Amino acid sequence: MSTSSLTAKYRPQTFEQVAGQEAIKTILSRAAAQDKVAPAYLFSGTRGVGKTTIARIFAKALNCKNAPTAEPCNECDSCRQITAGVAVDVIEIDGASNRGIDDARRLKEDIGYAPLEGRYKVFIIDEAHMLTKEAFNALLKTLEEPPPRATFIMATTEPHKFPATIISRCQHYTYKMLSEGELVAHLENILSQEGIEYEAGALQIIAKRGAGSVRDSMSLLGQALAFDEGKLREEDVRSFLGLAGQEVFFQLMGAIHAKDLVGVGQLLRQVLDLGLDLGFFLRELTSCWRNMFLLRQAGEQALPLLGLSGDEAGTWMEWANKFDPAYIHACWQMTLDGQKRVMTSLEPAMALELLLLNIASLTDLINLEKVGNTQAAPPRGPMGGRGSAPGGMPRPPQGGYQPPPQGGQQFRQQAQGYQPAPPQQQSVPPRQNQPPQQSVQPSVTQQLRPQTPPAGEPAPSDPKEAEPSKNIADPVTQAVPRAVCELPAPPNGPKSWEGLLDYAKTCNGKSDVNAHNLRHLKGELQGKELVITCGNNFLYKQMSASSAVNALERLAGLYWGRNLSVRVETGGMSVRKSEKQLRTEAESNEAVLKVMDAFSALIMAVTPRNGH
Repeated sequence: MSTSSLTAKYRPQTFEQVAGQEAIKTILSRAAAQDKVAPAYLFSGTRGVGKTTIARIFAKALNCKNAPTAEPCNECDSCRQITAGVAVDVIEIDGASNRGIDDARRLKEDIGYAPLEGRYKVFIIDEAHMLTKEAFNALLKTLEEPPPRATFIMATTEPHKFPATIISRCQHYTYKMLSEGELVAHLENILSQEGIEYEAGALQIIAKRGAGSVRDSMSLLGQALAFDEGKLREEDVRSFLGLAGQEVFFQLMGAIHAKDLVGVGQLLRQVLDLGLDLGFFLRELTSCWRNMFLLRQAGEQALPLLGLSGDEAGTWMEWANKFDPAYIHACWQMTLDGQKRVMTSLEPAMALELLLLNIASLTDLINLEKVGNTQAAPPRGPMGGRGSAPGGMPRPPQGGYQPPPQGGQQFRQQAQGYQPAPPQQQSVPPRQNQPPQQSVQPSVTQQLRPQTPPAGEPAPSDPKEAEPSKNIADPVTQAVPRAVCELPAPPNGPKSWEGLLDYAKTCNGKSDVNAHNLRHLKGELQGKELVITCGNNFLYKQMSASSAVNALERLAGLYWGRNLSVRVETGGMSVRKSEKQLRTEAESNEAVLKVMDAFSALIMAVTPRNGH
């Protein structure tokens, strides 16, 4: 039996015979029965879901001798002519080959004539999205003022290509893809009429491969019946479609459970040698993980949702109990995400092999028990420390930064796993060419915390009493900016403005100070104050901003190891005043006020004298 004869033989001739599309069938059948016909209809949906078939049935219902009626009789001359495609009042047009403006104009002329034999003149335009813009414009006037006893039915798979003006003048119905159960029921009806035995698994495979399209499913059924007209077997369907059987997936699950990577590779080689469809293989593998997950979690209650036979359900239940639920869920997600990567890869076979090997080795690659565990230790950073930030510095915890008791150099050593010696064993002799107070860099907390206790409170005798409680947040510690905590330790040795410039350069990207701007400034440390001299007005405005001053104070304090304040000067340079400042000074000047009173003048504009 050929595919074409099967499709033509079982083409539905009434609304009741159409598979699926219940809502659309009800609306059109009622419209034909009540003789309430719209000027234009737009049927959109994927291929093979019944758009053109329902359009012909609707045309027969409108022109049947029993009209108005909900169903055509298919016995009168009008119904027979429409079924044969020779009715003069039902014109079917292919939008792909009749897409020009001249075709639209001829259509506009034909629609002006009254029906010759039937009650309605019906124009069915298939693939209507292929019409040109000019043809749509020519058709628009006809849809705005349609003649009586005429209607348009436009079928398309791409409604987004229609002009909005056309869609607004049509009753738009979107056809849905049929479910697997609806397709199986439709195929069972056909095989029952043909008197052909079949296996339920074979129809399920054809319906799944049909992907919601009745025409594609009928085409596959015709191929399967041509393969063996005696009985429709699942094995034969898988053979000519190039699909893997259940035993292949059972073997794959066994190799994955045993972590047999060689077995997984050999099984994949067999799949490739048989020329199986990799896309459908991945779809079925995804269904396997889904079925196992639902069976593992819901047990027998999930059987109605899965649609498995008794033997299949029992086998998959056994495999589901062999895997951990978290493992099944992770494999389901990996397979679902890997479908697109495998099918779009330049090496789909190798991409599929990588996916299967990753699934088999998943427990060795990822500890699933620690997934989502907030108590687990953070991952090691690039320097080997736990949760290290860029540059090897550890990130402060969310509850507030807890600084180490030593300087920045030892802080980095602790982040990399070094264990410092006890305080009584640490003795750092001062260098000969360095002042003793600069031999050890104080920590950031020591720079911000006052060194003497408040008045009226005795100093603690026990060092442990001075330590803050671990459960109570230290306001001084929390006030330490994170940008300062992540800065590298300043170099040892004599301190100078040039040294600060080099240190700011090493901190560039981690500090808020612009190292490039500092190169154009002059700085001098005067006691506990760093005086910055700017050479132009632009730099003065930038450096005198509060954010820039605060950032420079933090950087300079860390570099010199003490609290410093920053003062920005112009160095004798005259700072250009704004127009508002000049106007305020002019309005308060006594000489200017006298001139304004004497001549009844007004201040029109204020400009600086001599360009200043």
